[in-house]
Amino acid sequence: MMFRTLAFIGCLLIAGTAIAQTGSVEVKDAWARATPGKAENGAAYLTIVSPGADRLVSVSSPVAKKAGLHTMTMEGSVMKMRPLAGVDVPANQPVALKPGGTHIMLEGLNEPLQAGKSFPLTLTFEKAGEKQIEVAVEKAGATGPGGHAGMDMPMPGHR
Repeated sequence: MMFRTLAFIGCLLIAGTAIAQTGSVEVKDAWARATPGKAENGAAYLTIVSPGADRLVSVSSPVAKKAGLHTMTMEGSVMKMRPLAGVDVPANQPVALKPGGTHIMLEGLNEPLQAGKSFPLTLTFEKAGEKQIEVAVEKAGATGPGGHAGMDMPMPGHR
């Protein structure tokens, strides 16, 4: 009987730790650039912080037919964009998805992303599960949340 009680308490402690970690992934500064009327694609950017190691494995949004994780790299003078199976989130280390690097690609937009509006985005983590957030749409030339403008390198498919 004592063994069963200890086993039960152990299970509760493990479950409590998993629940605490699930609710503790923080997503900050989610933003996207406004897109021109005929643009088929857009991108979203954000910062993830988690107290425990995790992995972002998928994203989805009703604003696009398909959403996925992508990375952009320069190979010589050629810019290449590739899909990613996931993004590792080390414990207590911010992971920034930003222009010119790892980002969320929104393919087949249902309508243009309009500055001043927002849209829902669902992030799915291996351990933390699903987290729904709102993404603020900034003006077309923005380089960060809050509408900062600058001379940023345009991303293919994000005109």
